Amino acid sequence: MVLFLLERVTPHPVDQSWRRLTDWPRHADVVPLTRVTVRTPPPTRQGTVFVARSGVGPVAFDDPMEVAAWQPPEVGGPGKCRLVKHGRFVTGWTEIEVHPAAGGGSRVVWREDLSVRWLPGIADRPLGWAARWMFGRAMDGLLRRG
Repeated sequence: MVLFLLERVTPHPVDQSWRRLTDWPRHADVVPLTRVTVRTPPPTRQGTVFVARSGVGPVAFDDPMEVAAWQPPEVGGPGKCRLVKHGRFVTGWTEIEVHPAAGGGSRVVWREDLSVRWLPGIADRPLGWAARWMFGRAMDGLLRRG
């Protein structure tokens, strides 16, 4: 199991950062070899289910997730959502928070608890490094893109 936290400050207002981070299909634009399919009708809310499929051909896996908590930002306030991973291979949870930043813009906090089944504990440290790099890169891409 790997538990980590990422933080970013962006010039975007809270509601814009929120939209960029919670547009699930857009995650495929910043995570290589991944496509995201939302399986429940819009809008996103508690109970929304989506699947990120990563890999190529037979060397691919599904990462099904469910929105367990959904609190979009209200005028000038913070927003928070919690995702629970229900995969056979990848399990855990993600929390995304968007707060107003001092001086304008927003501060984003991404917490992740990630487990990969059948991976021995000795692999936790390299998994943590890789996950922080990958999720940090995805976060940066989502916040940067139009």
